[in-house]
Amino acid sequence: MQKFDIAVIGGGAAGITAAISAGRRGKDVIICEKMPLLGKKILISGAARCNISNKDLSEAHYNPEARAFVKTIFSKFGGRDDIEKFFNKLGLKLYSQSGRLFPVTNQASSVLKVLEEELKNLKIPIEFGFEVNSVAGLTKGFIVKSKSGKTVSGDSIIITGGGKTYPSLGSDGSCYALAGSFGHKIIEPVPSAVPLLVKDKFCHLLQGQKIQCIARSVIDGKIKKEAKGELLFTKYGLSGTAILDVSEDISIAINRLKKKNAVVSIDMVPFVDAPKLIEEIEDRIQKGFAAENLMIGILPNKFSLIFRDMFKDASAEKIVKMLKDKRFDIIGTRGWNEAEFTSGGIYTGEVKELTLESQLKKGVYFAGEILNVNGERGGYNLAWAWASGFVAGLTD
Repeated sequence: MQKFDIAVIGGGAAGITAAISAGRRGKDVIICEKMPLLGKKILISGAARCNISNKDLSEAHYNPEARAFVKTIFSKFGGRDDIEKFFNKLGLKLYSQSGRLFPVTNQASSVLKVLEEELKNLKIPIEFGFEVNSVAGLTKGFIVKSKSGKTVSGDSIIITGGGKTYPSLGSDGSCYALAGSFGHKIIEPVPSAVPLLVKDKFCHLLQGQKIQCIARSVIDGKIKKEAKGELLFTKYGLSGTAILDVSEDISIAINRLKKKNAVVSIDMVPFVDAPKLIEEIEDRIQKGFAAENLMIGILPNKFSLIFRDMFKDASAEKIVKMLKDKRFDIIGTRGWNEAEFTSGGIYTGEVKELTLESQLKKGVYFAGEILNVNGERGGYNLAWAWASGFVAGLTD
C-alpha cells in the first residue's frame, strides 16, 4: 500500500489545485481520480472556452448561506488578482470579456494542459480509475480504498469530488457519502443554472424562438431574483441565459422544499416601458392592424401565432400586461445532465472557515463544489474551485 502525506480524492479543478498547492510545499501528494482523465468538466466549462474567474469576486455572487465562508477563503487565497497570477505563472495568458476571464487561446484544453504540466513538474502521481469506495480513519491518518480493491494511505485527505452536475464526466455526488461517513450534514443537492419545465401555449407555439427579456423568479408571491438576458422557448418549457440565472431559487423551492407555487415572470419587451407600449399598440389598432401584426417590428414575426390565436380583439392594456409580466407556472426542472451547477452539498457550518478542515474529523478537508457553495454564472464557481482547492492544499 502506497503511503502519502495527502491523498486528494477527485481530479477536477479543486482537486488539481489542492494537489499543486500541497506539492509546492514539499508534501508527498497523490490524486485519486475515478475517470480515465483529469479535469473533464474543465474541458466543457464556458462553452469549452473555460471562464476561469471574474474581475468582481464579491461574495454577493454566491448563495447567501456561504457568503461569509467564501469571503474568508478568497481573502486567504488573495482574491481575483491571485487567481490571475496563479495561472500567469503557469504560462497561461488571460483576457477579460465583460468582466469574465478567459484564456487567450479560447480553449479550455489550454487551462487543463498548464495544470497537468505543473503536476508533472511537481512529480505528483495520479491513480486513474480509482473510484473511492470507503475511507477508514487510523490512529494517525487514513486508508482510502477503491471499488477495485486498490488502497492508498494519507496522513490527511482532501475530498474534492464535486457535486452532481454532468454525472457522465465523473461528478455524480458519490463523495457525499464519504463526508456523511464522518458525520457531516448534507444539504440536499438540487440542479442550478438549469432549464425549467412549463406547460403553456406560449412554449408550444413559440418553441425554438429566442428573445431578449427580463426574467424574475417568484416564490410564494415574492420576487426572489431578476436577470436580464436571453429567453429560449422550448418544447418542454423555458431556457436561455435569463432563465438559467433565476433558476436556483425555483429549483430549491420545487426540488428541495417541494413547493408548488414557483413562477417565472417575463418582461418580453424590456426596452419599452408600459405606457409607451400601450400608446404604440393603440395607435396600431386604430390604424386597422390585424391582431397577428400588432407587434411586428417589436417582437419576432413568430409571435403572430400568439396574437392571432390568443389576443384577437384584446385591449392594448391587456396585451401590454401580458407582454410585460407574463407568468409561467413552473412544474419542474431539467435534470443533472443539463444543469451547470449544484446547489447544496456539505454544510459549511461544520467546516473550518480558515482551513477547510472538517470540524468533526481532524485531517479531513473539503474543497470545491462538494461544499454547499455555489455562485452565479460568469466564472464564479471555477474561481471558488481554484481558491478553495489551493487553501485546502495548505494543510499540514
